[in-house]
Amino acid sequence: MTDTSLDRIGSLIRDARKHRGLTQSELAGVLGTSQSAVHRIEVGNQNLSLEMINRIATALDSELISVGGKGPTHLRVRGGQQLSGSIAVRSSKNAAVAVLCASLLNRGTTVLRGIARIEEVNRILEVLTSIGVQATWSPDRTDLTLVRPEQLDLEAMDLEAARRTRSVIMFLGPLLHFYPSFALPYAGGCDLGARTIEPHLQVLRRFGLHVEATEGFYQATVDAVEGDRTIVLTERGDTVTENALLAAAMTPGRTVLRNASPNYMVQDVCAFLTTLGVRIEGIGTTTLTIHGVESIHADVEYSPSEDPIEAMSLLTAAIVTSSELTVTRVPIEFLEIELAILTEMGLKYDLGEEYVSDNGLTRLCDLTVHPSALKAPIDKIHPMPFPGLNIDNLPFFAVIAATAEGETMIHDWVYENRAIHLLELNKLGANVQLLDPHRLIVRGPTRWRGQEVVCPPALRPAVCLLLGMLAARGESVLRNTYMINRGYEDLPMRLNALGADVQIFSDPRA
Repeated sequence: MTDTSLDRIGSLIRDARKHRGLTQSELAGVLGTSQSAVHRIEVGNQNLSLEMINRIATALDSELISVGGKGPTHLRVRGGQQLSGSIAVRSSKNAAVAVLCASLLNRGTTVLRGIARIEEVNRILEVLTSIGVQATWSPDRTDLTLVRPEQLDLEAMDLEAARRTRSVIMFLGPLLHFYPSFALPYAGGCDLGARTIEPHLQVLRRFGLHVEATEGFYQATVDAVEGDRTIVLTERGDTVTENALLAAAMTPGRTVLRNASPNYMVQDVCAFLTTLGVRIEGIGTTTLTIHGVESIHADVEYSPSEDPIEAMSLLTAAIVTSSELTVTRVPIEFLEIELAILTEMGLKYDLGEEYVSDNGLTRLCDLTVHPSALKAPIDKIHPMPFPGLNIDNLPFFAVIAATAEGETMIHDWVYENRAIHLLELNKLGANVQLLDPHRLIVRGPTRWRGQEVVCPPALRPAVCLLLGMLAARGESVLRNTYMINRGYEDLPMRLNALGADVQIFSDPRA
């Protein structure tokens, strides 16, 4: 490799290590080498074999330094452009992965219409097809047909794909109906701090599932259960509620879930299970009553609802670029608190008449944002379980607050690391101060400036950086955008259709 290549790779390794929260000494321990060797690698003074590069990539769980194929992709953003026109919100990432997991219950044919074609969906599909599920896209790749075999081949599971998505944890609920014992690899996903699966296990034990953690796997055994059950969730989590729904769907008797999440993706799972013939009462509330069925063998079609987090991303793009932009198919029920806060901050917008999503349940409307002079809210901004401000929408308020006059406190009490990732906005000219791992002070307004930044290992903070770059005059580069591709479909091209200037590129191979 040339000296230039070594410098570039060393810099990428250093940034990836810092994003993982590792010291040079800790990385050296994982690699079985010395701290001084890691230092030489990061400053470009150490020749590297392809084997060592791949070992480092694995240790850092990063595609940033991948040498296979064409390598990681990056975005070049020429900012400072106002956006205009109209853009439709696409279907929900979180609903898509949950319904994909739920499809394991059905021995018939499941057709999912308008499903998001994103990396998170691809990972789950890789896992499903590896265990025998037939997955076929329509010619225009808008619809997905799934047919599961009579017996799944769990031994053939694609472990690499499974470990790259936390959503695989939602296999526990369906699989407990079909196997007295099975193994599931540890779940991965975004780097957002400690995220225990204990709430899942507490609930699933009521359905006879017992899990023992071994090296790299959850070893599950299942006992038969009878009678009705009432379960109080100690944590009103979305995936916990979804797992409980999938477990209850084919467990004999009646299951009552109290303190259940009524969030958008949970409602989609309920609507999908209803399509499969499972009777569920209380959809959209915190008390769900599920009447289990003995088996599910149905040929069904289902359309996941629109994504409120993508909607919030698009609204934020309009706000930070001072643009007039119409966002259509907005799932308004799941953005009402966000819009109330934005109204308090001075945002001007118009709402159209409501209509119903293709899932027959979710309320939609078209929303036009107007350029507005924002001021910081008096109170802190913090998330709450639905119907509060969505946890995944909180990071966008850091970007919005950076455009507002005054000082805003952002309190991300849910995740340990996500607030830290938002400090990367400072590289674009923002004034973001970390008070502790959960609280930020954002001072605005910001004179955004172009900069080269490495994508953080968390989806929403990564998109926040892209949105800041749209507002920044000059050229910015966002490196290793795989994380954004996990949750957004063709986002650069869709922004370009509104007047942005975002190019996708890859580095030449070293």
